[in-house]
Amino acid sequence: MSHSSTQINKYLKSLQKHLADEHPDNPTLANAVKSFRKMDYVGHSMGLLNKDESYATCVTWWPMIAVLGTFSAGKSTYINSYLDMKLQRTGNQAVDDKFTVICYSRHNEAKTLPGIALDADPRFPFFQISRSIEEISEAGQERIDAYLQLKTCPSENIRGKILIDSPGFDADNQRASTLRLTQHIINLSDLVLVFFDARHPEPKAMQDTLAYLVSASVNRADANKFLYILNQIDVTAQEDNPEEVVSAWQRSLAEVGLVTGRFYRIYNPAAAVPIANPHIRERFEKKREEDMADINARMHQIEVERSYRIVGKLEQTAKSIKNQIVNKLSDMLKKWKSKVILFDGLAFGTLAVLTGITLTMNESWGIVKTFPEELMQGDTTAIAIASFLALSIIFIHFSIRRAVANKLLKNLAKEIGSDHEVYKQYVQAFNKSTATYRPMLLSGPAGWNDVAQQTIDEIINEANDYIQALNDQFTNPSGNEGGNSQV
Repeated sequence: MSHSSTQINKYLKSLQKHLADEHPDNPTLANAVKSFRKMDYVGHSMGLLNKDESYATCVTWWPMIAVLGTFSAGKSTYINSYLDMKLQRTGNQAVDDKFTVICYSRHNEAKTLPGIALDADPRFPFFQISRSIEEISEAGQERIDAYLQLKTCPSENIRGKILIDSPGFDADNQRASTLRLTQHIINLSDLVLVFFDARHPEPKAMQDTLAYLVSASVNRADANKFLYILNQIDVTAQEDNPEEVVSAWQRSLAEVGLVTGRFYRIYNPAAAVPIANPHIRERFEKKREEDMADINARMHQIEVERSYRIVGKLEQTAKSIKNQIVNKLSDMLKKWKSKVILFDGLAFGTLAVLTGITLTMNESWGIVKTFPEELMQGDTTAIAIASFLALSIIFIHFSIRRAVANKLLKNLAKEIGSDHEVYKQYVQAFNKSTATYRPMLLSGPAGWNDVAQQTIDEIINEANDYIQALNDQFTNPSGNEGGNSQV
């Protein structure tokens, strides 16, 4: 076993122990790690994963809340208020150029740790993210610390959760690495708070930012995890027109494809513009309290959503391997074989015709009759010619195999688009299935056999059992006494 595979096994054992200690009365998530490890066996056999990779590291195992938005939207002020301590720097200009992962610590003071602390821990959402940064960083192999940092604090409000504060978002000026990290965060989060600044009466001025942040949620199966927050709404109190401001932002959202959802209207009382009119102040405070209560309720609920998300990811990945990846690879292999046979036929047929023409023109057909006898007698020249012909045939055949495979992968890249991780898995698996050592007679993708299919079916059944266990824990439709516990 290689050092890298030993390391990933060590990480997964540590993760499993952590989850078992965290929820001793509910082993669902700890058992889910075992199911992910079973699925890793299939992924490694098929070439979908490298030996130092695991499907378990493609999810975040702690409940995760992402806070995104423009640089002036008050994200950091909101986070400080939620934590009940001043952890993040605040200001009207961009004050932080990194993604900040915030989690609980027993220490009495806040601490800032480098990005490597996240890159090496599978419980966090940025495990081994340095590889992706190296792949797409404009400046080459930049240090992960240029993009990420970890902050710990003793706030009870963050206990059991991960909060991510994004750098001020300006889509026009973002580097590809920052955009990929943003998309990575969105995909893994249980809840995404998208902040906008009510002090900007013309949301069209940030149309590019809106298009990126909002389009990420359009047509997603988990679109309900996005909460759109119009912060610092107190600035509208003087003209008493919050509804008009909200309508303007809603129209802008509609222009980039989002026609559902609502805006939460909040502000920080400690930094609010004084509202002289008591009736207007009461109305603004009431609306703020209602919306803050809804936001806090959703943030509290993510512990439950986290469990379902992880089990759902387990089932989704298993079904994707069985119903999508295997079928796609099988289809690609079928096309690959037919094209290789076609081009082999064209290449060797052409060579045979050219050889025939040459022998005819030189009146040398007698060589064909005497060549086998000379070869059997061990004639050095005949053996050299035979070896050259055999090596040429092998070289041409395997060159055609590789060229056809590369062409199919190039077409696949256009088909898949920007989903880098999915494309990477297909490339690795297809290259393994078309490797030089693998005979073309084998029909299915490499590593996909009865054992692998049985393993995937077992994982799907286990995922259904985990859902049942979660339902038993969080619901009680019958209303029996001694109902199930709630997070």
